[in-house]
Amino acid sequence: EEEEEEDEDDNVPPVVFLCVKCKVALGDSLAWVGSEDEQNLILLTRATDNVCVGNEHFVSRMPKESGCLLLNLYCRGCSLQLGKMYTSTPKNLDYKRSLFCLSIEQVESYVLGSTTQKICPEDEDEPVTLEHRVYLEHEIEKVKAVVVSVEQRLSEIESKLLKKAQ
Repeated sequence: EEEEEEDEDDNVPPVVFLCVKCKVALGDSLAWVGSEDEQNLILLTRATDNVCVGNEHFVSRMPKESGCLLLNLYCRGCSLQLGKMYTSTPKNLDYKRSLFCLSIEQVESYVLGSTTQKICPEDEDEPVTLEHRVYLEHEIEKVKAVVVSVEQRLSEIESKLLKKAQ
């Protein structure tokens, strides 16, 4: 059974995490460490350059995080506060140290390969060939000639109407 679960995990396509506000990429599931449901966080070992680490340390005021030293994480695209990075932790929270802890509320996700729409459905026409393109270009030239002719006639009519109006 354990092997089946591992196989299922291997078949899960990668996920890209995006800023909920400006939609820039923040990271992906290849850096996934886990999630923390209690604080609504996802934990990543790496993030893109779109995640800026603040430079002002602060001490956590959360009861279960007593003694933690943190930095805020911000989106480079829109300055939204995305989460935090633990720089100093008590032993029971060491697993969070130096990870990108992103708030689930500030992150959207996109599963690679999840789209189903196609530009050209497989059961429709074939792609345009060189011969078909030459034919289409010839037809376009015919239409252009008609449009130019109509435009010339319209200009003549407008000109005559302007002369009569004066």
